[in-house]
Amino acid sequence: MHQETLKTIVAEFDDLLPGKSLGRVFHLSPASLAIDFHLRQSGLLFISAEPAAPRLYLMKRSIRELERKAISPSPFVQALQAALGDAAVSSVTKDDVERIVRFHFTAPPATVAWPLTTMVAQLTGRSANLFLLDGDQRIVHALRRPLGEGQQVNEQYKPPPQSAARISHEPIIPLGSFQTMSEAAEEHYRQLEAEDEFKNAASKLKEQVRREISRREKLRSNLQKDLVNHGDADAHKLLGDLLLANIANAKRAGDRVTVTDYYSEGQPDIELTIDGNKSLQEAAAEAFSRYGKAKRAVGEIKERLTRVDRELDELKEKQTKLEEAIASGDAAILISFAEGKQKTVARAKAKESKSIPGTRRYRSSDGYEVIVGKTARDNDNLTFRVARPNDLWLHAGDYPGSHVIVRNVNRREFPQRTVIEAAQLAAKFSQASHDSKVIIHYTRRKFLSKPKGSAPGLVRMSTFKTIAVEPAENIERIM
Repeated sequence: MHQETLKTIVAEFDDLLPGKSLGRVFHLSPASLAIDFHLRQSGLLFISAEPAAPRLYLMKRSIRELERKAISPSPFVQALQAALGDAAVSSVTKDDVERIVRFHFTAPPATVAWPLTTMVAQLTGRSANLFLLDGDQRIVHALRRPLGEGQQVNEQYKPPPQSAARISHEPIIPLGSFQTMSEAAEEHYRQLEAEDEFKNAASKLKEQVRREISRREKLRSNLQKDLVNHGDADAHKLLGDLLLANIANAKRAGDRVTVTDYYSEGQPDIELTIDGNKSLQEAAAEAFSRYGKAKRAVGEIKERLTRVDRELDELKEKQTKLEEAIASGDAAILISFAEGKQKTVARAKAKESKSIPGTRRYRSSDGYEVIVGKTARDNDNLTFRVARPNDLWLHAGDYPGSHVIVRNVNRREFPQRTVIEAAQLAAKFSQASHDSKVIIHYTRRKFLSKPKGSAPGLVRMSTFKTIAVEPAENIERIM
């Protein structure tokens, strides 16, 4: 706050405050107070010792609003009310050189030997503070942690040196059409706060959108890699067709099979590689199985890629609109954008947090929800009450540990990366968590049963697969 602005406000105080007694004190933030001196229409004394913007003026707020905003009274506020509860302001002065305002109090005439007591508002940037002094001008209490000599409790008060008292570069607040400088100052700082709130909200929203775009771009990249890894589904089918078509005339040497390619022009002989331990019929069946899996997986991946691309387009459009709103300073658009975001988040959280007690919840790199039980009873609840038949179930082999469920909304094959990430969680939350490799059993929930009378957490698997993984917790935790 500029020296000249402060000088004008102190002159207003010195006309209004003498003879007024201390009323309620509202602790609005760790470094700001509002004090009711029963000034009625003039408002309440607002003092902020925030280093970034120390200031004081009379502000007009309803008691109900202040009660809503107030935090628990600090020891300073309690000491202020105890020491000055029966006192009245005798005068308000400002130091000539520094931005230091002193509120001098005296006791009513009926009280004998009441010492002069002073409240000092030190509005000096980094060293800004609020002090309560006794009759000998010794510091009794400080609102913020004091810095430097003459600023400590029980020391005689001394203003901070010029090097510690940051020079204010704020402009003189013009009186304009306002009747008092306090009114002008209140409006000035209200606008500054609104600008800061706008900048902070804009920055937060920009970061949220950036993160959402980054997350979907990463997901798209992973899906594209999966698409490549699944290979050409038609190649698996062709292999199966060629093997079956050449059952009678194929020439085989170990894992090498020479067959006639009836599907190419000229029907040339070609050499194929198959498992040397399998017959041609078995190798063909395996090829058809890979074809079916690859075809289903590719279809799912392409569907998800389309959805991700659509979401990315929507997010980038939002990002453009947000940038335009920020550039134009349009708070209304920003607020509507934030409200839309909050509703989306609220819906997502409401959907996610149909609360499942005793669980940790994650999201895999492919977007699948992964739920981890905590105790044996939590495991039972997760596996036999929460999980659905086609959800994937995982558990450390031969070691006690958490049951892990991967949600399967579309009843499709799980991406291998998601299986590995869920298996790593099962290993992490087991008694083998410090081993370099842990064997994990996994199967669909429908292949599990609970032996009658068995202990909590115990299950029977009718069929399962195994995978060896390193214990890890590498995916995003959502709850």
